[in-house]
Amino acid sequence: MSVVNSTEHVILKKDGRVATVVFNRPEVLNAMNEETFKEFSVKLDDIAASSEIDVVVLCGNGKGFSAGGDIKSMLSNTDESMFGPVMDSISELVLKLYTLPKIVISAIHGPAAGIGFSLALASDYVWAHDSAVLAMNFIGISLIPDGGGHFFLEKRIGEVKAKQLIWEGKKLTAEEAKDLGLVDDVLTGDFQSTINERVHAILNKPVKAMIQTKKVFNAVNIEKLKTVLEQEKIGQAEMRKSLDHKEGVQAFLEKRIPKFTGK
Repeated sequence: MSVVNSTEHVILKKDGRVATVVFNRPEVLNAMNEETFKEFSVKLDDIAASSEIDVVVLCGNGKGFSAGGDIKSMLSNTDESMFGPVMDSISELVLKLYTLPKIVISAIHGPAAGIGFSLALASDYVWAHDSAVLAMNFIGISLIPDGGGHFFLEKRIGEVKAKQLIWEGKKLTAEEAKDLGLVDDVLTGDFQSTINERVHAILNKPVKAMIQTKKVFNAVNIEKLKTVLEQEKIGQAEMRKSLDHKEGVQAFLEKRIPKFTGK
């Protein structure tokens, strides 16, 4: 997407009935750290409070949507007491995003991985440029999806396929992701212009009725999402103690294939 000059990790732009949320750490492919989650949450509060906004577009600045969690940032913070609060902030963010009373679109170009992919799947529409590469790749460092990844994957492709996708952790092209049902459409050519055209088409629909339908599904599913987020927090804490996680991180830093032992 277009280059944005700002020191903010998450930028909010409003244009009439449309809000655009831009992940803005292009130097690290918009990898997400604690500050990113906090800023995103504040931006969602701003959008939720606006009666004028009907459509929200999530996108990334630079060469991709988001490479996922910032592993180097995670390693620099050795205070384990912070893990719980960070996971709680992620859960709060996901619940805000899922229940946002607006039509939410993820416009993905380049990489969308890890928690970046989880957040993209929380949207009502997931549109990917043909340059997109998508991966639920937590398994590479012996972690499990967070950010509601289990919930959103199951909703889109079912439990069995979701488990296998998580376990494989492979990179998917935009077309492969569409074939699985993870992406709603693959766009070619001028991505920004096409997104703008599609957003305009939505604005010509009875958006209030669309949002009311969204609220019905939210009400039915919200308790399950809360349960998934809590179980992800518990499971992630357990995995962070494992020898395989330590090996996965070390292999990542050394740019080699990890040697897992199942411990």
